[in-house]
Amino acid sequence: MAAYQPQWTSLAEHPVPSWFRGAKLGIYTHWGPYCVPSYGGNGTWYPHQMYIDGTPEHRHHVKTYGHPSKFGYKDFIPMFTGAKFDPEEWADLFRRAGARFAGPVAEHHDGFSMWDSRVNRWNSARMGPKRNIVGELEKTIRAAGMKFLTTFHHGANWIFFPTSDPRYDCMTPESADLYTRPHAPDAPPDTAFHELWLAKLREVWDDCQPDIIWFDFDLGLMRDRWRRRAIADYYNRAETWGREVVATAKEMPKGWFNLPPHAGVLDLEVGRMNEMTQHLWLTDTSIDAGPGGAWSHVRNIGYKSVERLVHTTADIASKNGCLLLNAGPRADGTIPGAAREALLGLGRWLERNGEAIHDTTPWITSGEGPTRQEGGGHFNEDNEPRLTAHDIRFTTKGDNVYAICMGRPGDQTLIRSFRLPTKEAARTMQPVDSSEIRAIHCLGCEQPLRWRIDEDGLMIENPEKLPGEHAFVYRIGLIPADHEENGEHGQARTNTDEHGDHGEARGGGAARAG
Repeated sequence: MAAYQPQWTSLAEHPVPSWFRGAKLGIYTHWGPYCVPSYGGNGTWYPHQMYIDGTPEHRHHVKTYGHPSKFGYKDFIPMFTGAKFDPEEWADLFRRAGARFAGPVAEHHDGFSMWDSRVNRWNSARMGPKRNIVGELEKTIRAAGMKFLTTFHHGANWIFFPTSDPRYDCMTPESADLYTRPHAPDAPPDTAFHELWLAKLREVWDDCQPDIIWFDFDLGLMRDRWRRRAIADYYNRAETWGREVVATAKEMPKGWFNLPPHAGVLDLEVGRMNEMTQHLWLTDTSIDAGPGGAWSHVRNIGYKSVERLVHTTADIASKNGCLLLNAGPRADGTIPGAAREALLGLGRWLERNGEAIHDTTPWITSGEGPTRQEGGGHFNEDNEPRLTAHDIRFTTKGDNVYAICMGRPGDQTLIRSFRLPTKEAARTMQPVDSSEIRAIHCLGCEQPLRWRIDEDGLMIENPEKLPGEHAFVYRIGLIPADHEENGEHGQARTNTDEHGDHGEARGGGAARAG
């Protein structure tokens, strides 16, 4: 009997793997024939918008390529050669950026499969690049030590093209199977479409055994029983592969979940939670700075700063989230230099400070500081505040708490979450007593830092020169929870030299230099 039945009660028993909880960062790529025009506010939706009179994409298309009744989306495919695509270079870049998992969009809404498909003749192995893009990336990404991700958006193919408008090639027998055969605009997906949708999934699963499958909003267009069949198939296949896998899905529209709780991981598009949650979650956003994300490469795009990427990564990790970051290659397969530099900048920060991100869990509070994000959920990046040195984010691993200072501090850093209770507020939480701190280091500095705790909080004396930039991480080393205590006040035994260079150690909750 299969381990998982196509029932939500059974699928909700599937655990989230520990490797995914600790991964914190993944990278994926939107790359397909839609990259050829490289135009629009959302490049991946150019194939849809080009057929709609009055849109900027339609005007651009008519001016550049001719009317879509003469030059349809299918005519971009021969131009999509990917002549400079180098899967080893992509995998190396993603690894250097600090990603723990990576992979491609396997098929977007456009109906063009990026693998050697047996059920869809419109695929990258037979046309365009004439290469099995998904298969090649699976090998190089795993060889680089990362888990392999594939994302699926093809359920929206049913609603993506004007399949009932006789003016366009979407209606012709020669290409209708790319656009989805003609049907009324308000008709729901039929059984044949569901069967093809699932067959495409199974091809990629059987060929590449992905560690993560990610679904776009269109999973919600599929009937419930087909969703249950698909997730059960994936989880059961993973049992035979011997892999611990993850499925993710969205909440679209609000209050309707494409997968019920625990059957998969909730993904937020271009957004994040504004508070720490008890459940693990994922957000997908793009490295470009376009409103809502351009996703695929467009020529006039700008990119997020390294500081913003660092702050996003740290903030999400502190709130029990994981970041899936998109990078959009050009049609020829090259990743733009500005995107590369942003990814490598994030990687340099993680090389020094990654122990505060990778394989951590949130602490008992996500952070402190005056800057607050209004609202949590999908599409809330416009509300993303600029963080400062007074904003701290917390993670923890082993016997360490990491305090991530989201700006360049001065001579001292004050962390208020560690303050002593006052007589006026005797019930104020004090999660850590001074006697429980062994030492405090700033990552990148060899010597421990001087510190004290009083009613204001934990005051850390910074070195004359802090290492790096963008955000600074303090490792607050605590005594183990099972360490024996000694003395009238419960002072912990430590190896601290009470009269050494770092100051006198005092017990009983008083201030101490670490």
